[in-house]
Amino acid sequence: MTTACQTDNGIRYDLRLVASWIPQGARVLGLGCGDGALLDYLKTRKNAICTGIDLDENCVARCIARGLTVLQGDINQEVGDYPDHAFDYVILAQTLQQIYDPAPLIREMLRIGRQSVVSFPNFSHWRVRLMLALTGHAPVTPQLPYQWHDTPNIRVITLSDFRRYARRVGFNILKEVAINTDRRDHSGRIVRFWPDLFATYGLFLIAKEGP
Repeated sequence: MTTACQTDNGIRYDLRLVASWIPQGARVLGLGCGDGALLDYLKTRKNAICTGIDLDENCVARCIARGLTVLQGDINQEVGDYPDHAFDYVILAQTLQQIYDPAPLIREMLRIGRQSVVSFPNFSHWRVRLMLALTGHAPVTPQLPYQWHDTPNIRVITLSDFRRYARRVGFNILKEVAINTDRRDHSGRIVRFWPDLFATYGLFLIAKEGP
């Protein structure tokens, strides 16, 4: 699984928000880390100790060119090799919708990381709803740019779905931010009014239940 490679030298708006949650010097594992834009940002701006896993060979090569430590492999399998609390934060940015069985992966993330960050496109955004209602076809938007037959996204997730899923699987949501971004995700704003309708992405900071 992979987060799509960046095509420029910038960092997406959603990734800047994720980075704001990570303290200086944290140990970070990026799952589906793409070209390593976020990890590189955390390494240079936050002095974070960063490691990544990605399935895409080209993205891994770009990470290595940045000087990052990145493993090529399936994140669902590779996370099992790490000991408990090996990282302060495990980040799964815009990749959850591509995971076949999310619960085991999330449990592993919370085993090896003290806290985890999960983000994904919001499938209940008004544009998605409107396109489906008016055209009867699977929606295609800037945040969901694929046709139904070639999309890597196998899960349809909304912000409400993820909140309910947290209760079912058994983990705490420590922080939640809904955002609305421009067509290229370079800029955006936090959505506080009807986020399930107006947010293009949801970002969640999660941790295990209990002590």
